[in-house]
Amino acid sequence: MRTVVCVISFIFSFVVLTYSQQEPLRIEGKAQGTTYHITYFDKKNRNFQPAIEKILKDFDKSVSTYLPTSIISRINSNEKNVVVDNYFITCFNKAKEVWKNTDGAFDPTVYPLVNVWGFGPGQKQKIEKPLIDSILQFVGFGLIELDGKRVIKKDPRVSLDFNAFAQGYSVDVVSRFLDSRGIASYIVEMGGEVYAKGKKPNGDNWTIGIEKPIDNSDSQNPLKAIAKLENLAIATSGNYRKFIIEDGIKYAHHLDPKTGYPAKNNLLSASVFADDCISSDANATGILVMGLEKATEFLKVHRELQVYLIYSDDSGNYQVFESPGLKAIISEAEE
Repeated sequence: MRTVVCVISFIFSFVVLTYSQQEPLRIEGKAQGTTYHITYFDKKNRNFQPAIEKILKDFDKSVSTYLPTSIISRINSNEKNVVVDNYFITCFNKAKEVWKNTDGAFDPTVYPLVNVWGFGPGQKQKIEKPLIDSILQFVGFGLIELDGKRVIKKDPRVSLDFNAFAQGYSVDVVSRFLDSRGIASYIVEMGGEVYAKGKKPNGDNWTIGIEKPIDNSDSQNPLKAIAKLENLAIATSGNYRKFIIEDGIKYAHHLDPKTGYPAKNNLLSASVFADDCISSDANATGILVMGLEKATEFLKVHRELQVYLIYSDDSGNYQVFESPGLKAIISEAEE
């Protein structure tokens, strides 16, 4: 997800499959400032890594704010006559959809705020209320529109950041590539966002872990839960992986577009399950900004989403809100 990075730990169980003798193919690498891991079964034993690496590079050329020549960077710089591609259009339309559904809790135009807080490629600035208030004047997804393949801004200072769900979308892009090659059993992970297709040839589900939300920017946390996936995406957004400490106060990277400051609520992590990973990723960010109370009301309307939410109670203990439909696929991790 983004500069945001909400991590889901993979549990790899690569075993020799006794009845078919088919072994998984595994590829991994770096992309979008993070790592990826892909495992698939292919009787033709094809290596898809070169093709996938090209797909990911082309993806970055469209929506990476860390690439000055990308389409999104050129739009943010107000370069004239920029024509967007299908990657950008998909991201823009999904962002508009989730922005409306979450009543603005998810908003890619927070990019200038992301930079001043030090969570983006821009230079961190001293946070003062007048600065935040001045930036909020041009934050709001209603200030930007897509007309065909061209972006129209109502204020030239408006800037976009799709990093909150770009990794999720890249999971979908790679998954569609594997589908096109006839791969019926695979799992794709990009920076912790995951989509799993089918079952393993021995009939087992793909299995992933959801971490305990312990402040940790460098390494893997112990697992809180285990989920079995089949034709399902999951993305986790949390306040424990990317944050800053300033004057003794922790500021997480999830910014509330309405205040300009990091969201303050008792939600520690939001794992969202959906049919595609772009939806999982974008909604996980919006839910974390909303907080538990608003999120539960939101989920009553959006039943296409299922969630595993970890929050802190008044005593500081972990508590879980779990969609009923997940009880068949999620179990608590062993201590």
